[in-house]
Amino acid sequence: MAKKVPQINAGSMADISFLMLIFFLVTTTMDVDSGIVRRLPPLPEKDAEIPEVKERNIFNVLVNKNDRLFINNAWGDIRTLRAETKEFLANPANRENLPEKKVESLPYLGDYPVSRGIISLKNDRGTSYNMYIQVQNELTAAVNELRDELSKQKFGKPLSEITDQDIVTSIQKAIPMSISEAEPEDIGGKK
Repeated sequence: MAKKVPQINAGSMADISFLMLIFFLVTTTMDVDSGIVRRLPPLPEKDAEIPEVKERNIFNVLVNKNDRLFINNAWGDIRTLRAETKEFLANPANRENLPEKKVESLPYLGDYPVSRGIISLKNDRGTSYNMYIQVQNELTAAVNELRDELSKQKFGKPLSEITDQDIVTSIQKAIPMSISEAEPEDIGGKK
């Protein structure tokens, strides 16, 4: 008669393997890529007419391959970009060389002068990613600060603390995030 070979109970091994797998899944962190949150405009229709934009309504920001800023035909500095952007968009003194405003009736805000200003951002192909992100952050921060100032003026608290989505939408319409970003190219000559 053949001798029986003892069998190993593998049921508990499967349980241990499963528990170890769960442990490693729970304790391991995975990097999550994040990016710049922007809603792209819809594609224009084929026969759509390109609207005419007055020169005074455009805030030109160029970043060359050496990470130098050129803002409205003058050398600029990343440390002053936010303040210059806010001044341009707000146009508090209604100056002729800054963007015009159009009074619009907005819920919760009433008749409000909305800036027609557009920020035109153009980068050289050689612009560093770090500088690109810094410029994007400063432009976004300028718009967000203007929105916070309006929110505090009208509702006594910053925009981030307002829970009513209709009020948030009105403030976003009052101070739109109008950033036009051109495809990177070799800007050249500016050093």
